[in-house]
Amino acid sequence: MRHWLHAALAALVLGIAAGAEGRTIRWSASGDPNTMDPHSQNVGTVTMVLQQIYDPLIHRTRDLGLAPGLALSWEQTAPDRWRFRLRPGVRFHEGEPFSSDDVLFSIGRAQQPTSNFGIFVDTIERVEAPDALTVDIITRVPDPILPNKIASVMIMSRSWAERHNATRPQNTRQREEMHTVRHTNGTGAFRLTLREPDVRTVMVRHPDWWGWREPDTGNVTELVFRPIASDATRVAALLSGEIDFVLDPPLQDLNRLRNSPGLVVLEGPEVRTLFFVMDVGRDELLYSDVRGRNPFRDLRVRQALYHAIDIQAIQRTVMRGQSVITGTLFPPQVNGYVAEEDIRLPYDPARARALLAEAGFPNGFEVTLDCPNNRYINDEQICQAVAAMWTRIGVRTRLNAMPLGPFFAKIQREDTSLYLLGWGVPTLDALYSFQSLLRSRDGGPGNGIWNFGRYSNPRMDALIERMQTESGAARAEAIRQALRLYREDVPHIPLHHQMIPWAMRSSIRIPHMANNQPYFRWAVVN
Repeated sequence: MRHWLHAALAALVLGIAAGAEGRTIRWSASGDPNTMDPHSQNVGTVTMVLQQIYDPLIHRTRDLGLAPGLALSWEQTAPDRWRFRLRPGVRFHEGEPFSSDDVLFSIGRAQQPTSNFGIFVDTIERVEAPDALTVDIITRVPDPILPNKIASVMIMSRSWAERHNATRPQNTRQREEMHTVRHTNGTGAFRLTLREPDVRTVMVRHPDWWGWREPDTGNVTELVFRPIASDATRVAALLSGEIDFVLDPPLQDLNRLRNSPGLVVLEGPEVRTLFFVMDVGRDELLYSDVRGRNPFRDLRVRQALYHAIDIQAIQRTVMRGQSVITGTLFPPQVNGYVAEEDIRLPYDPARARALLAEAGFPNGFEVTLDCPNNRYINDEQICQAVAAMWTRIGVRTRLNAMPLGPFFAKIQREDTSLYLLGWGVPTLDALYSFQSLLRSRDGGPGNGIWNFGRYSNPRMDALIERMQTESGAARAEAIRQALRLYREDVPHIPLHHQMIPWAMRSSIRIPHMANNQPYFRWAVVN
């Protein structure tokens, strides 16, 4: 009761102070966050809600640059040391004062085994607090992109976490229940007031947020998020006025939405690449009729699946032109992109059949493709189309489509042989993708944390280590060689970079972000 009363009074006071009635945005997407823990799941559906509630030390700007957040400034004082000067006078939503101790705690929490954020803190050896408003981060090796990583680590209250037995992140693989699954306590622009998983999440403007004093902030007083899995129902809710903002309008409805009075569609490229991942680690493939062998460990089989995909047909019919075809790991916005390595294997079904025969599978084999049906744009339709293409060359593909919650849990248990994944790059640097997706899973922080196909190549590991420790031309060359090896080894089958449309009422103004994250602190409702 006290929690609700505080939120209601805060919203009332804000409305009176602003001299205007509250401005609510009711927004929707196909999927719902599977946790409210800020260090558990590094996925976009979780971040889209939690970045309204929690602050990192460093914020992203509208063009995805870096700007002060809970840290007013930062500098590299030595090759292995960064100093952060913290913002004074900040309090968490439940009243605890923010200090350097909370930063030490949050970074340590992100380093724990149940966290999916290890990739952002992998080089950190220790964190020191000379005083309440200063933090020194000491790294094992020089890390020139540390600020880009720290921008993805949300800061939580140590005392609040200790009070609620939440000093480590929730273990979603074991479906663990803990306080942070449904409760939050950040320093951010909005405060959580209601969490009903898969039904509704409500946040109200936090009037004491330090950022409201900055220029160009918005006027939203309440956010109501409703996940609506059905494309048709989500669009109908927008058209009827039940919803104000849809993060993922279906492509087939874009023209209708563009021509609807009172609605606008914003469009642009996303820093996200879709690809298929194959299990190349097991000796015998799961969910297949092959016994005693794993076909995906043979490069020729991986190449055959690649050659069988008519990517132009997928772009034309499934994506309706809203994709950028690719043959590489990340889009041009990411530091390290090399256009000369962005080359696909050609669509060639005859070559695909020949490669299968050379590999000892003249009659093909059966396999199951795991696919989300509410995470990426037309994800299930992509999988349906590709499953049919693979079946035509003899790789009889059963499609197992499911909502994002069970899908992520399944692949994180490595209970899969073949799956579709979409990968964003929050650091905007190549290392994030290579280390997360292609580094051998040797237990090192961040190494292979999303490498559920168990790809392992000593050459790739060595190149990734060079990315971590070298700079300038030497680092750029390591990235280029790794992109070449990615093409040669075919650990993934790349498809395209997503184009992202947002649909909303014309009374709403909000920056369209290439990371597909709506920052409602900048939203204005007229």
